[in-house]
Amino acid sequence: MANKNLFNTLIGNSGPKANTRNEAGGLAYQMSPKQSLAQYAATGCFNGTFYSSGADQVDAVLELCEQIEPEFIARTALYARNEGHMKDMPALLCAVLSVKAPGLLIKIFNLVIDSPRMLRNFVQIMRSGIVGRKSLGTLPKQLIRNWLEARTAEQLFVGSIGNDPSLADVIKMVHPKPATPERSALYAYLIGRESNWSDLPELIGQYEKFKRNTNPGKVAVPDVPFQMLTALPLTKKDWGQIARNASWQMTRMNLNTFLRHGVFESAELTGIVANRLRNPRKIAAVRVFPYQLMAAYMNSASEVPQIILNALQDAMEIAIKNVPRVTGKVYVFPDVSGSMHSPVTGHRAGSTSKVRCLDVAALVAAAILRKNPEAEVIPFESKAITCLLNPRDSVMTNARILASLPAGGTNCSAPLEYLNRQKAKGDLLIYVSDNESWLDSPHYGWCGGGATATMQEWATFKRRNRQAKMVCIDIQPYAHTQAVERADIVNVGGFSDQVFKLIANVSKGQASENHWVNEIERMRL
Repeated sequence: MANKNLFNTLIGNSGPKANTRNEAGGLAYQMSPKQSLAQYAATGCFNGTFYSSGADQVDAVLELCEQIEPEFIARTALYARNEGHMKDMPALLCAVLSVKAPGLLIKIFNLVIDSPRMLRNFVQIMRSGIVGRKSLGTLPKQLIRNWLEARTAEQLFVGSIGNDPSLADVIKMVHPKPATPERSALYAYLIGRESNWSDLPELIGQYEKFKRNTNPGKVAVPDVPFQMLTALPLTKKDWGQIARNASWQMTRMNLNTFLRHGVFESAELTGIVANRLRNPRKIAAVRVFPYQLMAAYMNSASEVPQIILNALQDAMEIAIKNVPRVTGKVYVFPDVSGSMHSPVTGHRAGSTSKVRCLDVAALVAAAILRKNPEAEVIPFESKAITCLLNPRDSVMTNARILASLPAGGTNCSAPLEYLNRQKAKGDLLIYVSDNESWLDSPHYGWCGGGATATMQEWATFKRRNRQAKMVCIDIQPYAHTQAVERADIVNVGGFSDQVFKLIANVSKGQASENHWVNEIERMRL
């Protein structure tokens, strides 16, 4: 019999040689086409990142779609929209399917294109010619007509905000056939044609009456989106009514606006706003990103009432409900290096997010610590950083501490090297990074070499901790990783709470090689 000690699978094998260079020039592993498409779909926003442009992302996605079967493209679109809460990439994948697999587009269209904003994204991408056609085509037009007819008149009216294209442009393109006098009047109204006012929905009549009113404060503010009213002369009473009727997202985004217009001078209105923000049902319905709550909290003016700030923190605790409690020793490694200071959704003139990759990494680390008080958070840049956090502090507080740490170059192996020097024991290690490690790459600029330094340090850690697993969360759209995918290493992308669900699966021993891809392939068409 062969010598088992010689030929047995080596626990802690450092893995294959790195086969690519990342955008920073460091050694890395190229993801498989399916892993790459999932990464772009969960993180790409068509905006420029620290290392690549929005056009680079689109080209990469289109090239990947040529290598992957349409069924996986369809499932990725569903996953990115329904689990990752993304907008642009799912719409692009639907546009790709309109050419590659129209039958699959029919199956997923209403599940992915689930709002007027998503519909406009889809039409914009189709007409750009980027998927090989500049016209919508017969099938997409019919799908859009069906989509319009399935919405109520009120839904279409309040969803008519936005341009390039506007909802009116979409209606003109597809020529829907109205089945009722109300729908006929609505389409005419939306595209600026003369319509029968008596057939219009009551809400539109209320809006037009408010617009024509020359006596401010005497006509009730209609329950329409905030953007429809801002160009009109509004009194403090009007602003109070707007705050009373506002949606959850509109409330979150306009706390300082409410402050400026005197809304919080009313204890009743302040209580209404606070209760709305902390309402579990409303939080679940809007699929809020946890980092959006952190942004609202951090950007609130100092005069915003404490009850509102407390409500945002309550909302955060609800939004991170998917963070698992993990049995065993947990370490979290948030990347605080220089490249992590770029906007998490990328750069785009006029719409760049104030929330940085760093803020998201800090939030994930703080949220895991909140649910796992015995966990240790080890931030890193060129080296591991000692940072003592109180797990009893709020997620907001600890996230701000982490986000304030000094930045340097990127060395993803640094926290593992630190643990190995300490001879540390552990069960689950979680990276949150953009994976642009370069300081730990030998022969910088040379394409050869062995395993990445992260894999080498992981091998050393595994010799002491044979059952340990590692989750690498990448929050930028790059198709490479520092830790090669295998049964004990899971790579996942994104910055919604879906990453917490995956961590929960891994912590329960449900991980397997290509775990994230397998999760996507389970999406039902």
